Formats: sequence, C-alpha cells, structure tokens
Amino acid sequence: MAQNSRAPLTSVEIVRQNRYAESSGPSLKRRLDHISTAESVIQHHRPETSVPLINNGVARPTSERLPLALGIGRLTASNVCRSTSGAVEHRNELEQSDKLYGVSQPSSSLNPLLTLSHPRYNLPDTLVKNLASMGIQSIYPWQSSCLLGRGLLTGEKNLIYTAPTGGGKSLVADILMLKRVLGSSHAKAILVLPYVALVQEKVNWLRKAIEGVEKEPQPPSQLLDLKRSKWHSSKTVRVVGFFGGSKARATWADVDIAVCTFEKANMLVNTAIEQHTIDDLGVVVLDELHMIDDDHRGYLMELLATKVLSLEQKVQIVGMSATLPNTQLLAKWLDAKFYISKFKPIPIKEYLVLGNSVHSITTSSAFFRAASQTTGLVPSQPIAPLMTIQPSTHTELRNPTTNAVVALAVETAGQGFGALIFCGGRQACQTTALLVSQAMPDCSCDTSEKRQDVIDDLRSLPVGLDEVLEKTIPRGVAFHRLTSEEREILASAYDNRVISVIVATCSLAAGINLPARRVILHGARMGREPIGPAMLRQMRGRAGRKGKDEVGESFLCCPKEDMEEIVQLLEADLPRVESSMTPEKRGIKRALLEVITVRLANHIDAVNEYIQRTLLYHTMDRARLTEWVEATIDELQATCQVSVNSMGFYEATPLSRATVGACMTPEDGVFVYDELQRALKAFVMDGEMHVFYMFTPVNTSSIGDINWRIYRNEIEQLDESGMRVLKFVGVSPAFVNRMANSGKQFREDDSEQIKLARIYRRFYAAFQLRDLCNEIPIHRVAQKFEIPRGFVQTLAQTCGGFAAGMIQFCDTLGWGMLKSVLEHTVDRLKAGARADLLDLARIPFVKGRTARVFWENGVRSLRAVAEAEAKELLPLLLLAQPKGYNVAKADDERYQQKLLLRVGIIIESANRLW
Repeated sequence: MAQNSRAPLTSVEIVRQNRYAESSGPSLKRRLDHISTAESVIQHHRPETSVPLINNGVARPTSERLPLALGIGRLTASNVCRSTSGAVEHRNELEQSDKLYGVSQPSSSLNPLLTLSHPRYNLPDTLVKNLASMGIQSIYPWQSSCLLGRGLLTGEKNLIYTAPTGGGKSLVADILMLKRVLGSSHAKAILVLPYVALVQEKVNWLRKAIEGVEKEPQPPSQLLDLKRSKWHSSKTVRVVGFFGGSKARATWADVDIAVCTFEKANMLVNTAIEQHTIDDLGVVVLDELHMIDDDHRGYLMELLATKVLSLEQKVQIVGMSATLPNTQLLAKWLDAKFYISKFKPIPIKEYLVLGNSVHSITTSSAFFRAASQTTGLVPSQPIAPLMTIQPSTHTELRNPTTNAVVALAVETAGQGFGALIFCGGRQACQTTALLVSQAMPDCSCDTSEKRQDVIDDLRSLPVGLDEVLEKTIPRGVAFHRLTSEEREILASAYDNRVISVIVATCSLAAGINLPARRVILHGARMGREPIGPAMLRQMRGRAGRKGKDEVGESFLCCPKEDMEEIVQLLEADLPRVESSMTPEKRGIKRALLEVITVRLANHIDAVNEYIQRTLLYHTMDRARLTEWVEATIDELQATCQVSVNSMGFYEATPLSRATVGACMTPEDGVFVYDELQRALKAFVMDGEMHVFYMFTPVNTSSIGDINWRIYRNEIEQLDESGMRVLKFVGVSPAFVNRMANSGKQFREDDSEQIKLARIYRRFYAAFQLRDLCNEIPIHRVAQKFEIPRGFVQTLAQTCGGFAAGMIQFCDTLGWGMLKSVLEHTVDRLKAGARADLLDLARIPFVKGRTARVFWENGVRSLRAVAEAEAKELLPLLLLAQPKGYNVAKADDERYQQKLLLRVGIIIESANRLW
C-alpha cells in the first residue's frame, strides 16, 4: 500500500519502520508485499541465486517481547531459501492450481443447484439455515451431481463414492441421512465411524445441524404404539453417540440417529433384529469404508452391511472413503451407484525433503530424476532443488531431517498459519514438540494470554498439566497423544490459532480432524515399519483449510538413505480393498454365529443366501467357499455354540446368545466361558485382583508390550490373596522374573504362546485398573507403568465397554452373583474411586482424588455439596488439583476464576441429583 496517500504516521507505524530483528507472532498473517519489504531488514547475506523465505515478520520493539517459558531454552530455526529457478517454477504451479481451482468451483449464482435451498433437495429451511451458520453456504458441483443421482434423495438406491480428504465427502452422506430421517416419523439412521474421537466430533456437529429441525408428523395410527419410545411422540431428532466407555443410557428405541463405532453399530443391529424393531432402520452410513479389510476390526463393517442387505425391508446404504481404489467391486457387492471425485477445494502442493534439499513432487518422471540426483547416480536431466534449508549450528538440529522439520514448522507459524507434524512414535512426538517450541517466534500479549488460558484449562483437568505441554504451549506447540479431554482443549486452541503447531503420531492420521496449512511428515515409518500408501494419503490430505488457507502444502522429510524406500512408497498404488472374512482372518465364523443366533438364518439354504450377500462371495472361489462354510458350522457345533435339531434347523445355544449379546468373537466367547466357569468354582473374594482380571479385555493387542521389570515389582507387592489369584489364572512369578532379566517379549508364534501372552497381558492390565479404582489419577498410573496417559484412559474406556459385555454374558447365562460383583466394580472404574465415594462421584468433576478430598474435609454426601457455598468448595477443589502450579498472581487469580465456574457446575449438578 502506498504510504504517501495516507495521514501522518502513527506511533505504531513509526515503530514498525524501525529495524528490529523480530519474527511475527504465529497468529499474525501478513501479505506477501509486507514479507518482501521486511526481508531486506532481517535476513543475513546470502548468495544472489537464493531468495530467502523464513524468519520474516512484523517488527516489534524489545519491550514487547514476552518472557520465555520456564525451563525451556531457545534455538534459532534454519532459513529456508528458494532458488531463483525454483521460485519461478513454484509460482507457475500455483498459478496453474489457482486456474484449476477457479474453474472447478462456480458460484451458486451461476448454478442454482449449488444452493441447498433449491427445491430439488427439498430440505427444511431450518436445516439449510443451520448449515449456512456452520459455514456451508453452498455445495460443490460434484456434491450436487452425486446427490441428484436417480433414487438417492428418495432412499431407493445405495451409494458408494470416493473423494479426497477435505473435498466435502461427509456432507453428501449427511444430507442423504438427514433427508431420510426427517422425511419419516419413525425412520432411524446408523452412522458408522472407526474411532471414538470421530464419533464424539460427529455427534456435536449433527446436533448443531438439526437444532430446531422437526421431523414429519407421526400418523395417528402410530400414536398409541407402546413399543416406541417417548422420544417418538415428539418431532425432535435425537442424536446419540455409542462407543466403548460411553455414559449414554439410550437404547435403540430412544434414538433417531445413532453415531457408532464398528462394534456398537453391529451390536445395535443385532439388538434391533432380536427385538423385532429393525423395521425402523432407514439408512446406514459407512464412513472410512476402506477399513473393511482392516485385520482387527474390518470384518465388523462387512458383518453389519451384509445383515442389512439380508433384511426384508429396503435400507439405504451409503459408503464413502478417501482411499478406495476398487469402488466398482464394492458397488457391485452393495448393489449401489458409485461416484468418484478427485476435486480438492484447496490446491495442495507436495514436496519431498531429502537432507537439506526440497523437491516438488509433480510427476513420476520428475521425481525419479530427483531421486537419481540425490542418490549419486547420473541423472538424465538433473533438476535443481526447489528450496534449500540451511544447515544449523545447533547441536540439537545437526540431523538434516530434524532440522528441516523444525525449520518448516517455524516458518509456517511465523507466517500466521497452522502446521501439523506426523512422527513415527510417541517419544518422537514429545521430542519434536520440544525442539519446535524452542525455535518458535515470540507472540503478541493477547496470544500469550490465550495460551495461558489453555494451560489453566489443562491444569484444572483431573489428570493435571503434562510437564512437556507446560513448556511447549507458551510457545504455541502441542502434541496429540493425550486423554480425550486434553485433546478437545488443544484441538479448540489449534482451530482458533492460539496453538500454531500440533505434533501427532502417524497412527492418529485417520483419527483426527485437524487440517493445516502445512503438513510435515518426520520420516515415513510408524515405529519400525514403513507406512503404506493409504496412510500416506491420509496424512497428506490434512493439508489446506477451506476458508482459511489459499493453498495446502505437504512435506515428506526423510534421510537420503531411505531414498529407494520412499520412491516405492510414492509410486505405489493404493491396495485393493478385500473381504475380512477370509480363512486367514476368520471373520466368517463370527458372521455365521451372529446370523444363526439372531435368527436371520436357521437352515443351510438360508445360510447360503446370507453368504451370497457378503463381499467375500464376490472375491473367493465358490466351491471352496461352500466347503469352508460347512466346516465352520461344524466348528461352532463342536464348541457348543450352535446346535441342530431333528428337522435339520440350526438353533442358538445359551453360550452363543451370551457371546453375541456381549459382542464377542466365538473364540473369545469360549475363552471367557471357560474362565468364568473356573471362577464360579473358586472365586477369590478376599481381595480385588480376581475381579479386575475378569473384566480386563480378552483382546489384549492394544495393551502393547509388557514392561517386565514393572510387572515383577507389582507382583512382589501382592498380598496372599493376590498371590492366590496369580496361581489360579496361571501367572508364574518365576516366569515374570526370567522375562524381566532377559528383556525379551512373547514370541506368539503358536496357539499356546498366544494364549499365554493373553493371560499375562490381562493380568498386567489388571494392575493398572486396580490403581485407577483405588483413586490413583490417570497421570500417576501412566508414570508408574511408563506409558502415555492416553493409553491408560483408553484402557479404562475399553474395560468399561468389555465389562458391560461381561455383565450381559453373565446375565444371559443366569450367573447373577458374578454379575453383581462385576457391576459394582464397573461403577468403581467409572468413578475412579473406592466404594464409599460412589455417591459423591455421581457429580460431574467430582471423581477419584477430588471426591476423596471432599470426603476427608467433611463434604460426604450429595446434600452436603448441594447446600455448600462456592467459597467453601473452592479451597477443596484447589487442594484436589493433581499438581501444584507456579504462576504469577494475576494468572493465579484467573485460574481460580475458572475453578469457581466449575464449582458452580458442581453445586448445580449436586442439587439436580439430590
């Protein structure tokens, strides 16, 4: 902007003209013309062939600088320089992307069908207004074409489609689902998602979308139908999330839209079939459809879809994914229309960083030329790097890959944008977060105060404030491997640009929804294993925020030694999605057990009809499949899970009903049945360890490797009762001691080793559950067992879901006494407290240690809390905080104000409960 056309300079403008070597705050976005002006002031001398990019900023006087976080040093991020030829190439690519972007998104004024208020969609006005208030003013052309396909809006046809991450694929399914639910007085929907975090996020989104929206009025003939829930007597739409550890008490009869994990969706359908209320199901949405071939959980999605296809009434199935290479096969299986979109609302540039050189991945040939150049071979057409990252003089940044990650992240934050870094492991996340935070630019006072608010919010949680986050958040950096409450706070701060950089593990790429201007991959491995092309696409697809960024960027940073592996990864095709019911994955056994138990099939002919509706039927040799089905039914008969009557019809057994009701696999059902049978004969009642062991999940793969040294220490502290439990379940202290001395893990290469590993892992997890139920906070348990606090919370949630299944299992088999013991322990796990605090722990925010502090200070009942003054409870809440805090007085007062708000919620909740 021209200065001569403006009024006399203000004091702020005068200050900005001074030459301060200061970077901009991460929440301050600058125009390109401002960047180029500042560069001449703050950059060091460089060769003429380079154009500097990093550490540009709006100058601030030294007096505005904020104090650094305690206990954290400072690093200087390396400069990122773009070569002259590379800059021209980069500019041409962006211009081409802008042209493509502009052509692919006509305005709703040119195409009325891009407005959801168009009569063709026939959506309620309130819903359209709600979506507009949530930022959805119009839709993309591909979404309109997809929605207006024949029979889709009316629910007559199924749909399978694929679109890039961030391309708006969820909205298509949302509109089809809401259209179906709102257009009928009793139609229900099931939305299936892979992860708890996604379920919770989707529930919140849907509740905002349908706020004030009413369903079609109920016909008079159904008003007296006593089978329907009280919720169906009103026009409101109730959205409920179902997942392991959920506190929701709603049943199938109480909901209109059920947002579920794989396991809970399958359970809901089984329940509805058994209760003869499945007729209400109108639509099923399968998100992340590519996970149908997941080794551990994918078969549940296939089970669910196949059962829906086997129903007598028409249920619309909508499936979607960003990484689905064989869409036509899945469309044939589900008798669905298919649609493939490659539209990206934000242009995404992809780069490969090898050592200090940054190359643009534009075409395969260009990439291979770059690969030849960096590996020392003679390239046919050498290309210059697009950018160069200057080596660092800091010891911590001596590794070129680490230096590149830090430099790219700091550059992004300095320009006022958000960065998302993916690392291969948990420890790498924390290390990277610390390094980036030490090199981050200073921020404004306003941003600093907001970051202090984030710290106060985290400190007030039951788990307390993580030591690493206490150092990194003041610098605008956080990592993601935390509890759900911590993740929610940090995600909100990141979305509001209070936090500029989030570091996460590769395994969380599909479970988070945190788009960023720049996605940086620190290596191409998850642990020791290389990531696959599907996961790579998931991570890179997080680049670019619609409405906030003009372009997205992804940087894959790797050492030159991994060149060959990276070439193969980037050139690899997405793996074809296949059935998870193959003999190797054994999903067919659970499928047959469930359809026989819920009476979808009770004869070999009906079983064969069911099998013909599976994805497996479209991919496996038919003769071999028939033989395998018959052999699997024989196995179920041998384990007393299926019986055959004199007429040749299949019948469920008490064990099969207990197994299906508890959402277990046939193998797990037999294992649990044997364990409970033994427990009924000799249950150790003079201690807690036996019951904790009983409701530790049978599937222990999520527990990970055992720390045998800690295991040995825990065993040494057991009393006589605990030692009897060890002997009873088959855990040998001598074996644990040998493993602790050798440092080895289970081989798990045969059935006996697998069974043994399951027992030892369950007992190891039982120690953690025991501590949680005895008022030891999550963060203390995490420290004790040297695992992330998020792992502990996930274990508690998983155990809560598994325990509910165990209670159902015992109830089905008529084992009432064992059921009562398990119910009591589940209540303790939810409260994180001993039995005397269960009443107090019903109050929100009064769990575990907080409940104990209240009790020990004379506040021992709901009535006492309800009648207390806020000023009386505030000192108790301060006393219950898991970690002391060292902040200035102003911050201390602000923190106490936050706790006062929480005290108000506690008192109000206690009054309601009392």
